[in-house]
Amino acid sequence: MTDPATLASARYIFTTGRKVHDLVQQTITAACMAESDNRRFGDLSSSQMNMVLMIRVREAVSVTQLASLLSVSPPSVSTMVDRLVERGLLTRTPSSKDRRRVVIRVSPEAIEEISRVEEKVLDAFVKLVEAVGPETTQMWCEVLNRIKDVLEKDNHHST
Repeated sequence: MTDPATLASARYIFTTGRKVHDLVQQTITAACMAESDNRRFGDLSSSQMNMVLMIRVREAVSVTQLASLLSVSPPSVSTMVDRLVERGLLTRTPSSKDRRRVVIRVSPEAIEEISRVEEKVLDAFVKLVEAVGPETTQMWCEVLNRIKDVLEKDNHHST
């Protein structure tokens, strides 16, 4: 049985984390709406935008890697990627190391638009950081560094 204080802390971290996640999702949605006259962003789902941003951060991924990151099947990822390639957001190219492998990247045409979306998300975090102040921000960064270390260690052991 989990200690009640640990359970309460975990619940608080989870619910506050959801609020941060919601802030990011709302900001992304608003930024995509601002780009909505562009056919690439029209009616883009949050899952699709999440996928695009995930690929953008990693620069290039395979369908298998992306499926693992998103915890969905490779055929599901492949279908989503096909739709995003049609919209001009992603490209599929053969790997230079293994011609059987396909590499997925953000299309050069979409980079500038995605950069504008990322800039709006960053602006939202700047406002949040300014609101909580430098001391809390420093503690937040220290906590996130520790969490990142634990997650990377756990991820490394599970692969």
